[in-house]
Amino acid sequence: MSLVLDPAAQDLLFREARTANTFTDEPVSEEQVQAIYDLVKYGPTAFNQSPLRVVLVRSDDARARLVKHMAEGNQPKTSTAPLVAILAADNEFHEELPALMPHFPQAKDAFFSERPVRESSAALNAALQAAYFIIGVRAAGLAAGPMTGFDAAGIEKEFLDGDHSLLMVVNIGKPGEDAWFPRLPRLAYDEVITTV
Repeated sequence: MSLVLDPAAQDLLFREARTANTFTDEPVSEEQVQAIYDLVKYGPTAFNQSPLRVVLVRSDDARARLVKHMAEGNQPKTSTAPLVAILAADNEFHEELPALMPHFPQAKDAFFSERPVRESSAALNAALQAAYFIIGVRAAGLAAGPMTGFDAAGIEKEFLDGDHSLLMVVNIGKPGEDAWFPRLPRLAYDEVITTV
C-alpha cells in the first residue's frame, strides 16, 4: 500500500529529513514563521488545549543570553542559526479553554483546576505540538535542529515565567555545509508494532 502524500513530500518531511547542525546565513522571515504556525496549529491536542508557546530569538542580545545556557556542543550552532525558537508548555493553558472549546467551556474547571494535572497535560500536549512544529519547519523547506542539551532552569529564568516549562530549543534555517550526521538505524516494524 502506498501513502497518499507524494513521495517527494514524504522524503522532505521524514525520510530525508535530519537534525541540522549547520545553517546558511539566509534569514528566516516572519512570514515563513507565520506560515509554519498557520499549518501546524491544526495538529490535535487533548481538549484542543494547544499549550505550546514559542519564543523566537532574533536579537543579538537575546541570542547571547540564550547561548550561555546551551551545552557546549550546542553553542556554536545556536550562535549561527538564522533563527532560534524556544518551545515551552504553558501550564496555565486552561485559561484559554473557554475560547478553544466553546461547546464545553466548563472543561477549564472540570478537568484542569489543579496545577499538577495541568502540568502533566501541558507537557504531553505541548510535546505533540513541538513535533508538529518541527514537521512544519520541514514543510516550509527549512531545516530544524531540535536540542535538549541546555541548562533548563537558566533558560526558564532568562526567557520564561513560572507558568511555562521549557521543552526544547530548535535552531531553524537553510541547512549549511555538512549539516547532517549520517542517518542512524531505526527499529523494524515488528519491533515496534504488536497486534493483539
